[in-house]
Amino acid sequence: MPEIEFSDTLPGVPDAFQRLWTPHRMVYINGEGKPKGHDDCPFCSAPGRTDEDGLIVARGEHAYVVMNLFPYSPGHLLVCPYRHVADYPDLTVDETREVAELTQRAMQVVRRVSRPTGFNLGMNQGAVAGAGISMHLHQHIVPRWTGDMNFMPVIGQTRPVPQLLGEGRELLAEAWHD
Repeated sequence: MPEIEFSDTLPGVPDAFQRLWTPHRMVYINGEGKPKGHDDCPFCSAPGRTDEDGLIVARGEHAYVVMNLFPYSPGHLLVCPYRHVADYPDLTVDETREVAELTQRAMQVVRRVSRPTGFNLGMNQGAVAGAGISMHLHQHIVPRWTGDMNFMPVIGQTRPVPQLLGEGRELLAEAWHD
């Protein structure tokens, strides 16, 4: 067995490679805490919490807007129906209408607060299509800025997000009612 050499630097200490250590992302990467069913679905439990604790930005009658726990960019929101439903065609007419209206309003609010130059909108239907939580439908609203895609996601498989979720939620929730 080769002898292990120890150096003066430890993992997490900046070195010539300028690594950005994000160990908190391992929960997402490893799928830890992924819901197994309706009882532990985060999109079903969030509305039962306070807006601050659930990271909820706004509530409607049939759907609500929540910060994404693993955002692609600052202000990454999700619009979720309250009802535990997985497939878009299974939404009621009222749920479909409100998901669309909340998506429109969320875009307006994010534009006012953060001034993105574009958005990615979408629903990943099923795990094979990239849905992290495929059992409960949710619409992504991802603000984008010119030049926001740098080497980090491509080379480092890491996406630096410069704003804490709670701070982003507070700014967006305040602006929602302006």
